[in-house]
Amino acid sequence: MGKGLYLRSFFEKTMANHKSALKRVRQTETRNERNRYQHKTTRNAVRDLRAAADKKEAEKQLPGVEAMLDKLAKRNIIHKNKAANLKSSLKLHVSKLK
Repeated sequence: MGKGLYLRSFFEKTMANHKSALKRVRQTETRNERNRYQHKTTRNAVRDLRAAADKKEAEKQLPGVEAMLDKLAKRNIIHKNKAANLKSSLKLHVSKLK
């Protein structure tokens, strides 16, 4: 979030001083931070699912991770094919666990 302050001061100096342009900068900054947080959280959930050794625990985590990937794809944070490929590889991983 400290980086956002830098971006805001940078854009306010370089962009036109229209209220709508300044508002757009604020909105974009907020959305970028939210998207970055959601993407990082999903990557951590995928990593935790891949690290799970217990099949029951992995099967319990899988629907939540799939939902997170679907939400990222719906909001164009990641490509829909990447989400599908990740979901497929995770299902394969969980099915091979014992």
